[in-house]
Amino acid sequence: IRFGYGLRPGEEPPADAEALLAQIEEGVSEKPGFPREGAAGRLENATRVLSVLAAEAKARRAGNPNEGIRRETQREVQRTYRLDAMARMANAIHSPLGFYERLAGFWVDHFSTSVLKALPMRMIVPLYEAQAIRPNIGGSFSKLLSAAILHPAMLIYLDQNQSVGPDSPAGRRNRRGLNENLGRELLELHTLGAGSGYTQDDVRAAALVLTGLTVDNRTLEVVYQPQLAEGGPITLLGRTYEDDEGDGQDHVLMLEDLAGSPKTARHVSRKLVRHFIADDPPDDMVEPMVEAWMRSQGNLTEVYRTMLSHPRAWAEPGRKIKQPFEFVVSGFRALGLPEKNFANLVSDLDDEDEGPVGKAMEMAGAAATREEARRKARRANALTLGALQRMGQPVWQPPSPAGFADEVSVWLSASQLSERIAWSRMIARTFGQKTEPSAFLEAALGDAARPETRQIVAQAPSKVHGITMVLASPEFNRR
Repeated sequence: IRFGYGLRPGEEPPADAEALLAQIEEGVSEKPGFPREGAAGRLENATRVLSVLAAEAKARRAGNPNEGIRRETQREVQRTYRLDAMARMANAIHSPLGFYERLAGFWVDHFSTSVLKALPMRMIVPLYEAQAIRPNIGGSFSKLLSAAILHPAMLIYLDQNQSVGPDSPAGRRNRRGLNENLGRELLELHTLGAGSGYTQDDVRAAALVLTGLTVDNRTLEVVYQPQLAEGGPITLLGRTYEDDEGDGQDHVLMLEDLAGSPKTARHVSRKLVRHFIADDPPDDMVEPMVEAWMRSQGNLTEVYRTMLSHPRAWAEPGRKIKQPFEFVVSGFRALGLPEKNFANLVSDLDDEDEGPVGKAMEMAGAAATREEARRKARRANALTLGALQRMGQPVWQPPSPAGFADEVSVWLSASQLSERIAWSRMIARTFGQKTEPSAFLEAALGDAARPETRQIVAQAPSKVHGITMVLASPEFNRR
C-alpha cells in the first residue's frame, strides 16, 4: 500500500525491500502499453500529424483554410491520447510491479511535461515517458536527467525550441532572444532545488549553455544548431563552459555536473521521502540517502535501497494521502478487475460518435444502439479519465512544470473527498454487486483496517454500500 498501488486479490505482496528493488530490473525490461503503436510507429504518426498541421496552417495563412482536415486531425490526436492514458492506467492496475510503477509515476512528475502545451504533445508526452523515464529509473541519475532534459517533449514544453543566444549569429540577425524556462526549471526543480543558493545569473548561464538545442519538427529529433548557440565562456556555479571542441557538448557536461552535486542529491532524496513516507521528510532518513547517492555516484537503486532499509520506511502508516491516480488505480486493483473487463472499458470509451464505430452506427440508423454506446462511453469515462479530471490529476496534465502537489493538505479537501465517495459508489455499483463487503475489506486493506471500519462495513445495509464504505474509508485513502 505504501510502496505500490495497493493490494490485489490473488497477488502476493512483495516479501521485503529486496523484492521491491527486484521489480525495477524487471520493469525496465518490459515495454509499457503505450504508445500503443510502439516508439517507431508513434514517431511516424506524430511527424505525420506535424506535417498535416503545418500544411493546414500554411493554407490558412494563404486564405484557404481546411477546417475538415484540422478537425479530423484534432480528433485523431485526442483519441490517441485517450487510448494511451487508458493504457497507462491499465499498466498500473494489472502490473505486479507496483513499486516500479510508482517510481515511474514519481519521475514523470519530477520531470513534468504536459500534453496541453500543444496538440502534438498529446502524442509526444506518452512517448517521453516510455523512452526517457521508464528505462532509466534504476540506473544513474545522470543518465535519467540527460534522457529527460534532452527529449523533444521537454524542449517543446519549456520552450527551448524558441531560445536563441543573444550574441549568436541567429540572435544578432533576427534579434531573437534567450528563453530561460528550461534553465530555470533545470536548477529549481530537476536538480539543485529552490533555496539551494543559485542566483538569477546562474539561471541565465544555464539557459545560455543550453542554447543551440532545438527540435527538428520534421523528424522530432533533438538537434544542435550552432547558429543558435551563444559563444564564448559561460560561467555557472563556479565552473566555466567554453565549448573547447566546438561540438556543442557543453550542455552534456553541465548536466553531469548538476547530477553529481550534493545539493541535487539532497533535493531529490527529500522528494522521494516526501512522496513515499511523509510530507515533512525526516533528516535522519534523507541524509543516509544523500550519502548513498554520493558514494554510488548517483545510482538510484542504491538510493532506493537506503530509503527502504530505514526503519521509518516501515513505521507510522497512513501519513500520506493517495493522490487521485493512486486512489482510482488501487480501487480497481482491490476489486480484482480482470484485464478483459478494463479492456471493455477502453473499448466503451473509444466507441464515440466521431469514431469508426459511431460512424457505422450512424449509417445504419441504429439510434438505440448509438445511445447505448454513448451511455457506456460516459460510464467508462466517469470511472477512469473523467474521474481523474474531476479529482484534479488528469493523466499527463500537471498544472505546472513543478508537477502535481505531493502534500496531504492538497488532496484532503471537502470537494476531493466528495468526488472520491461518488466514485466509490459508482465503481461499487458497476463491479461490486456480487462481492461480499467483509471479504472485500480483507482483500483491499488486510490488517490495515481499523476496528471502527470493520464494524461499519459489517453493518452495511447492502453490498454496494459496504464496498463503498471500504473505498471511502480513511485507511483506503491513506498509505
